Amino acid sequence: MTTSGNKPARRVEVGGRSVYLHSVPRHSLHDLYHFCMTISWPRFYLFIAAAFIALNLLFAGLYQAQAGGIANQYPQGFLGAFFFSVETLATVGYGDMHPQSLYTHWISMLEIFIGMMSIALITGVSFARFSRPRARIVFTHSPVVRMLNGEPALMLRAANARNNVIIDASARLRLLQDEVSAEGVSFRKLHDLALVREQHPMFVLGWTLVHKLDEASPLYERDAESLAAVRAQLILSINGIDETTVQPMVARHTFSHQDIRWNHAFADLIYTDAEENDHVDYQKLQEVRPLSPDSGRFGED
Repeated sequence: MTTSGNKPARRVEVGGRSVYLHSVPRHSLHDLYHFCMTISWPRFYLFIAAAFIALNLLFAGLYQAQAGGIANQYPQGFLGAFFFSVETLATVGYGDMHPQSLYTHWISMLEIFIGMMSIALITGVSFARFSRPRARIVFTHSPVVRMLNGEPALMLRAANARNNVIIDASARLRLLQDEVSAEGVSFRKLHDLALVREQHPMFVLGWTLVHKLDEASPLYERDAESLAAVRAQLILSINGIDETTVQPMVARHTFSHQDIRWNHAFADLIYTDAEENDHVDYQKLQEVRPLSPDSGRFGED
C-alpha cells in the first residue's frame, strides 16, 4: 500500500489489526538504541557486522588516500589497507603493519578511538538486551462468558509458563471500541473493566480473571452482534516483580470480539491423582467447552 505521494505506507500490528501509517517521520540516530533493543538477536549481530565492515571500508579508503602511509603493508593495495584497518579498529596491534606517516598516525588514532567507543557501546547494548526481563505469561486464546454464582461474568485465564514467582502481580482489563460523540465525531474509546480480584500476591501457576457483567459494566447486556458492530477488543495486561531478579515483568494480550465464547467454560487445569498429588496440565489452558443452553441466558454465537 502506498500514499497519494507514492511513498510506501508503514504497516504495524495493533491488537491483531493491521494499521497502515502514512507520512511517518524517518528514524533518526535518536532511535538507534530503541532499534537495537527491539530487533531479534540474529538481526542485531548482522547489524553490528554490517557496521563493522562499513567502518573498515571507510578507513581503508582513508589509508589509501596517501600512498606509503602503512609500513610493511601486505597485501598491497586496498585489501592490505582494509586488513590494517581491522587490526587498528580492534586494537589488536600485531606489529607487522604500522603507520609511518603523520597523516596515517592521525587516521589510526581516530579509528582506535572509534573502535574503543564502539566496543563499549556494543557491550552495553548486548548486556541491556540480555538482562532485560521477559515474562513468559501465556494467555488463553478465548475469553468465555458464562453464569457464575448466579451472575453473568466474563472470564479470562493466564498462566506463568516459567513457574517462577511473580510477586505483587496486578492485572488490568480494558475494553476498546468504536464510539460516536453527540456531535457525530467517530473515535476509538477505552473503558476500564473492573476485575473481581486484580491483585495476586504470588503468581506462580495459573490465574483466572473475572469481570462481572452487572449494570456498572460497559459490557452490560451486550452480545456478540453488538460487540462486532463496534469492533470491540479486550486488552489484558499483567505486571509484577520477578522474585529471582527483582525486576519488573510486563505482559499484554489483546482479544478480538470474535475470540469471545458465549456460554462456554474453561477446562480444569488442576486435577488430583489417586495418591492425592496435585497436577497442572498447561495443555488444557486453551480448552473451552460449551455449556448447556439452560445453564444461563447466553447463547452460543
